[in-house]
Parts: sequence; structure tokens; C-alpha cells
Amino acid sequence: VQLQASGGGLVQAGGSLRLSCAASGRTFRGYAVAWFRQASGKEREFIAATGRSGAGTVYASSVKGRFSISRDNAKNTVYLQMNSLNPEDTAVYYCAADARIITSSLSTMNAYDYWGQGTLVTVSS
Repeated sequence: VQLQASGGGLVQAGGSLRLSCAASGRTFRGYAVAWFRQASGKEREFIAATGRSGAGTVYASSVKGRFSISRDNAKNTVYLQMNSLNPEDTAVYYCAADARIITSSLSTMNAYDYWGQGTLVTVSS
């Protein structure tokens, strides 16, 4: 499956953005999909994930209550709605997918075989 992340951009603190992760080549329905991010000079970190066939969602504590992950299987797309953004959210955001992940591994970066190219989110203060 090929993943295409989009929707990044420049936003002021307190603003919102919605990222999209579109899949081609295979249907997304049977895949767990996650969002990770990597800020400059830092390691890539888990943000949010939705399980296979939409079974369960998991969020990092740093974004819980502000970010929401959802999927539209008809459009083969997973979204990350980001609200109340702050400068610490500035990073390149990546989506990832895998068809074999179990719920307990949704936040595990190495569990995902397929990755999108990343989209840059910049939050100004």
C-alpha cells in the first residue's frame, strides 16, 4: 500500500489543521493506521492510531483531548484533526499503516511497515 500524507502548513498558536493520509494500492479497511511526528533534532514519536477496521483508537498523552483520528474507508483516507495547536506541535507528521498490528502495538513505531512521506506542520507563537 502507498501512503500520501497532506494537509500540513503554517498556523498560529491556538489554531487547527486537518491532516490526511490517503492510501492507494490496497483498501485501508483492514489496516491499522497511525500518525507519528518528528520535530527538528528529536526522535520520531507516536501521536495517534486507529486499529484495523477502526477497532480502537489510541492517543499520546501530549495530544489527547486536542487531536482526533478518524477514517473514511470509502475514501481510503485517515484524518488527523488537530486543534488548540501550540508551537511544541511543530514537526513533520508521518502516517503509517500495517495490516498485522494488534491493538497493544498500535503506538509501536517499528510495528508499521508502510510509511507516507511526511507533511510539515509549523505552529507560530
